[in-house]
Amino acid sequence: MRASIRYLIAAVCACMLAIPAMAQQATTVHAVKGFLPDLRFTLQAAGGETVTEKAFKGKTVMLFFGYASCPDVCPTTMAQLSQVMLKLGDDASKVRILFISVDPHRDTPEILQAYVDAFDKNAIGLTGSEKQVAAVARRYRVAYQIEKPSGTDKNNYEVAHSRGVYMFDEQGHARLLAADTESVEALTAGVKSLIP
Repeated sequence: MRASIRYLIAAVCACMLAIPAMAQQATTVHAVKGFLPDLRFTLQAAGGETVTEKAFKGKTVMLFFGYASCPDVCPTTMAQLSQVMLKLGDDASKVRILFISVDPHRDTPEILQAYVDAFDKNAIGLTGSEKQVAAVARRYRVAYQIEKPSGTDKNNYEVAHSRGVYMFDEQGHARLLAADTESVEALTAGVKSLIP
């Protein structure tokens, strides 16, 4: 990956997490109320279904951007989020994990749903056209770069992307932003604080 792209993504991540640097230095779960926009998107789910944020009204949402062929960060984060769901117990029915792909060329809705199902049966994999994905990523200040294919296989490439878990309350208001390296306990506490 070119150094300039790595620098851009690192800078975006740092800015995202520095937005609400208020008095929460001890944790990497930050309050973002008033700093990030409400949940809003139009994307595709498995079965050819067009999904918007309205489908999750009344649910607390944990949103993560990644891609199904990600070798390390995405599966680790999805495993953490699935652990959060287990720790929530009965409250898990009030929460949804949304995984938005930044690799719309390879990640069909069906591939994404199979991917997230491996972690949590209530998680939703979402993708769309390049334009739709770029619009949602821009809305939440997510930087990503699709690298050039290595070798002759045009589908053999990596995608660099900024990381973080966005948490929205049942009204779709952005409330918390956590580092993907945050502990399951801290993520669980953050989600619990948003469940009505």
